Amino acid sequence: MNPLFADMPTTIFEAMSGAARDLGAVNLGQGFPDFGWPEDVIARAADALVTGSNQYPPMRGLPELREAVAAHYRLHQDLVIDPAQVIVTSGATEALASSLLALIEPGDEVVLIQPLYDAYLPLVLRAGGVPRLVRLTPPDWRITEAVLAEAFTERTKLVVFNNPHNPTARVFGADELALVAAAALRSEALVLADEVWEHLFFDRPSFPSIAGLPGMAERVIKLGSAGKIFSMTGWKVGWIVAPRALAEPIAKAHQFVTFTTAPNLQAGAAYGLGKPLGYFEDMRAGFAGPRDAMRQKLDAAGYVTLDSEGTYFLCVDLAASGIAMGDAEFCRRAVAEAGVAAIPLSAFYAENPVTNVIRLCYAKKAETIEAGIAALARAREMFAG
Repeated sequence: MNPLFADMPTTIFEAMSGAARDLGAVNLGQGFPDFGWPEDVIARAADALVTGSNQYPPMRGLPELREAVAAHYRLHQDLVIDPAQVIVTSGATEALASSLLALIEPGDEVVLIQPLYDAYLPLVLRAGGVPRLVRLTPPDWRITEAVLAEAFTERTKLVVFNNPHNPTARVFGADELALVAAAALRSEALVLADEVWEHLFFDRPSFPSIAGLPGMAERVIKLGSAGKIFSMTGWKVGWIVAPRALAEPIAKAHQFVTFTTAPNLQAGAAYGLGKPLGYFEDMRAGFAGPRDAMRQKLDAAGYVTLDSEGTYFLCVDLAASGIAMGDAEFCRRAVAEAGVAAIPLSAFYAENPVTNVIRLCYAKKAETIEAGIAALARAREMFAG
């Protein structure tokens, strides 16, 4: 068997969620919401299932969804996109895989910013890429010119740039986007912009895509996700927006990965992307409430939290909270002894991990948060020095 996958452990998300199921613990680990999905989008997909075609849709996606993606980004991020640049995929992870397989040749250097989404590294390695790691650290998780300079070389082919950032919940500032863009331009590298959390940002008027920076339109491959935008992670409908010259080889890789995606879900996503601006503003407000509630309750329980500027996530600094044990041990014991599942941030590092931070998902109903915080309070009583 391929040792890359044969030797790979079960993901930390499945391990902690499985433990939560087996032990009856509150699951604040895996990033799925238990509220917030739009019923009218589901209804549109259900109608399309019954009244529309259930045969293969076009390999690159339904025209209505490709057009909706282009119009959506024109309205929300001031990006000028031709629907011909859009490829619909079976989720953003498939979009990552198809893009990396199409764009990387064996030996190409790929810059990855850690902590990093766990699919990035194995997909880069499977494509034959050579990872070059940028290490961010708490509490601010800032991208600096110095850390980029250590990773970018004249051999850099591509950088995977996730913003808003999972797992740290950062929304990188204009200065940090400019640094990444400048480094890519110097190395003549492509940017694979994983922007699936683009509508989950707070405390700012808009989300700026790195694709909108000067000189970047022709080198950015932008990834999006209906599952993240509409809080329906099981739909697995994503898309790639790429310059035409790059869209062609990516589409050819995509046709041999999944070929296409359920047409009724594509129809539902196309409808949802056309919803008015007010819907997206209200959606963010609906998630900001649980975020703020979780942070206040954690503070009251004696935990030190880090800023959550986007995504579904909130990070806790264990060391600053008076807990000396590492994050992995804390998470193992918290689910078994206190009844709550969290994710250790060290699992998001390929090397030299930060080991004192855990990630929680706040996209939960009030009663779920209450039960989870009560369990975390018990954990702190048991584990604090």
